[in-house]
Amino acid sequence: MRGEHTPKWIDSSRLPDDVIATIEALRPGEDLFVVRDGVPIAKIAGAAKPSWERTADDSAGSSEAYDAVTVVATAMKLSSSARNMLSSQLGPDYIVLDLHSAPRTAEVLLIPPLSPQLIAGLRQTFPKARVVIAEVEDRELGIVYEGPVRRLLDAGADVYFPPSTIPKLAQQLDRTVTHFNQLEAASGAAAPLVIESAKNDEE
Repeated sequence: MRGEHTPKWIDSSRLPDDVIATIEALRPGEDLFVVRDGVPIAKIAGAAKPSWERTADDSAGSSEAYDAVTVVATAMKLSSSARNMLSSQLGPDYIVLDLHSAPRTAEVLLIPPLSPQLIAGLRQTFPKARVVIAEVEDRELGIVYEGPVRRLLDAGADVYFPPSTIPKLAQQLDRTVTHFNQLEAASGAAAPLVIESAKNDEE
């Protein structure tokens, strides 16, 4: 019939992995625009999965489904197996969901080191969540999320002190120098990298 169009398609194997990941993250009703020189040339719409293919991650709109567990939303690019492993390690009282699949009522938002602007935007999306910043290095799973502190230590710094008062800084510095001297005297080797916690001085 006139006015009908034959559907066009492209095999996903012809697209880069990061493009496929972005498309797969689309939820029903969400659109992804393809642009050239700032001008949209195509629109990709998120499609609903058949009911027999849906998983726990696809029930994002229903917060009631997670009333009995603590929902952890991840803003890190993690594979399904990595999220399942984290959820399994946390135990049956938790469920770990991708950022795009988690309900707005998620209690925890796990993110890598990000800019203050991005964190503020994510907090608006998940207003009830505790925001937890984590650096992750799991070579076996191919996951590396390093932050500025890790990069500074890798560049040659030996110790990192979180913000503290001058008296606490003096305590930390004295304890750390003494600790390093003891290690070097005992082993003759350079002391390992340390990230000092300010909590030790408060206890």
